[in-house]
Amino acid sequence: MSETPRPGRDWVDVRIATYNIHRCRGLDRRTDPARIAKVIQGINADVIAMQEVIGAGSSGVDQAQEIGAIVGMGWVMAPARELRGHLFGNVVMSRFSMTSHAQCDLSWRACEHRNAQRVDLDVNGRVLHLFNVHLGTALMERRYQASRLAAYVHDKRITGPKIVVGDFNEWMRGLATTMLSAKLKALDLYPYLKRRKTYPGLFPFLHLDHIYYEGELEVRKVELIRTRLSLMASDHLPLVVELRVKF
Repeated sequence: MSETPRPGRDWVDVRIATYNIHRCRGLDRRTDPARIAKVIQGINADVIAMQEVIGAGSSGVDQAQEIGAIVGMGWVMAPARELRGHLFGNVVMSRFSMTSHAQCDLSWRACEHRNAQRVDLDVNGRVLHLFNVHLGTALMERRYQASRLAAYVHDKRITGPKIVVGDFNEWMRGLATTMLSAKLKALDLYPYLKRRKTYPGLFPFLHLDHIYYEGELEVRKVELIRTRLSLMASDHLPLVVELRVKF
């Protein structure tokens, strides 16, 4: 799928997953962070970008903390709103050190609050920018969000390779996909996967989870994790990409 890098160039292999964990609520209606953690352990990724995560709150439930403790990875959350007294939003877990993080508000009118999470990863002393996204369900909402996201990613003050992953809530080439593809390189899943649908988990028939990138990156491998556990643990399947990044 990709050419062998030429000698003398500084390339690093990175395995990244995007996974909407649906508040750890599986298709059997059980809420089980330990089950999501087990799916993540099976993926064996360096970085996991998760959406729909319940964070700290008034009660003892903190899915981000519980999953992070089980898998043994550092994590940072970008809450978009509150859900029943808890923070709720995106989480990035990483084996690499996370040197900084930020978020960009993507909320549109009266729709549910959304954001784009940015985490800067220290990969062998170089910075890799990861953007974790969960766009809205309305057509015009996504159009606005795609424009905001593209401007955020293209900020000239943020230099170096960039990877944008997440749940884009768009299953065909619509306004958001067209706009993002014009600004960023879209990962085409067709050469890599026979099955490309990620939602809903047990019998997926929609492709909602996408990967975009900017900079010198080579796609080495793409996987859609279809195990008995992953098909039940959430309403989305994890999408994994192995990249070779040039710094």
